[in-house]
Amino acid sequence: MLALWWSLLWPLFMAALLALVLWPLAGAVRALLFFSAFVLIILLRHMASIAALARWLRSPATMEVPEGTGVWDAIFDALYQNGRAQSGGQSNLNTALARFQKAAEAMPDGIVMLNDEGQIEWCNPMAESQFGISNHQDHLQRISYLVRQLPFIEHLAARNYAEPLVMKSARNANMTLSVQLVPFGDRQKMLISRDITHLEQVETMRRDFIANVSHELRTPLTVVGGFLESFADAEQIDMALSRRHFQLMQDQTQRMRGLIEDLLTLSRLESTHERMAETPVSMTEMAQTLLREAMSLSAGRHILRLEMGTDKGLTGSERDLHSALINLVSNAIRYTPDQGEVVLRWEMRGDEAWFCVQDSGLGIEPQHINRLTERFYRVDRGRSRETGGTGLGLSIVKHVLTRHQGWLHIQSEPGKGSLFCACFPAGRIIDDPDELPRS
Repeated sequence: MLALWWSLLWPLFMAALLALVLWPLAGAVRALLFFSAFVLIILLRHMASIAALARWLRSPATMEVPEGTGVWDAIFDALYQNGRAQSGGQSNLNTALARFQKAAEAMPDGIVMLNDEGQIEWCNPMAESQFGISNHQDHLQRISYLVRQLPFIEHLAARNYAEPLVMKSARNANMTLSVQLVPFGDRQKMLISRDITHLEQVETMRRDFIANVSHELRTPLTVVGGFLESFADAEQIDMALSRRHFQLMQDQTQRMRGLIEDLLTLSRLESTHERMAETPVSMTEMAQTLLREAMSLSAGRHILRLEMGTDKGLTGSERDLHSALINLVSNAIRYTPDQGEVVLRWEMRGDEAWFCVQDSGLGIEPQHINRLTERFYRVDRGRSRETGGTGLGLSIVKHVLTRHQGWLHIQSEPGKGSLFCACFPAGRIIDDPDELPRS
């Protein structure tokens, strides 16, 4: 600061010193004229530097910092250094802002920047798709004018920053969003939206699953409990009638046991902690076992046939594969009328191996086929209960095949029977008979 004042005052000091030297030589008037002219020159130079500074301040981005002498050289140099620092800071700020926008655009959640008036300052592509807005066309538009759902408008007006709002998407009625307001900056708000459709579906499935399990267990428990109450209240027990009641209770108990076993199997298959055992499986032996079990289930009421198109085997879990395939076989027998035909077939189709169960049963309407692997989904609820199904068999089949990188092929026509095929990729097929377990 002292150096700045010295650079400003030393020309005046030198002019005064020269005027004092000139005074005795040329007289007081000439000395005063010399000093006045010198001060005027200094003043004009300052005014020219001030004018140059004013011109630069009007458009600093397009003009270079002026050059000066004396004190103005220090001032212009300071402005130049400050301009460079500000330019570098602005460049860094622009880079950081661009990086933030790219990160925000890549986020799986929707982000909308709102000012204090609820106007859109910026939004990412996910928010555009969820709310049906445009970052370019709807800039500084009130979001309440564009998303006109009453719960959403009330949520914005309430400025509720604590609890999220669950609402349907303005663009897709099948999408459920969780919307959260976050205050930031100078009375600005950030609107964060998340697609929770899958979570809502999982929660719905969980509620339906609990309701279905409770319903399926309540029916046999009601039957068993009713008979036990009758026995407790009876003064004399008719043994002939009791045997029939005991048989019904045993049937209902077996039904509950089957349901619980299927639930445990499904839980085990869905567990991510249990590692599947990878062993060679002889499908020739497996098919023979399934045929014997089918004969036991049918008890001579159906025509059963096994067709072996190949002797190749598989790698995987023998227990899980048996659980899946016996479900296909038992379903075919359960829903095929007496004297109907059930065919078990193991064959190669191109590079894939297919285990198919074809029946001559009642068939399935097309609208039901895509939902058959859902838990407890029944085409005919009354008919399923009569045949003793738990409603979990095809869910087990789906999970087993998924663990073996396979898939379930279903083909059916009402009145003409059904075809269920467990399909396995080439990577699961064993070509070398020596790799198969020996009996």
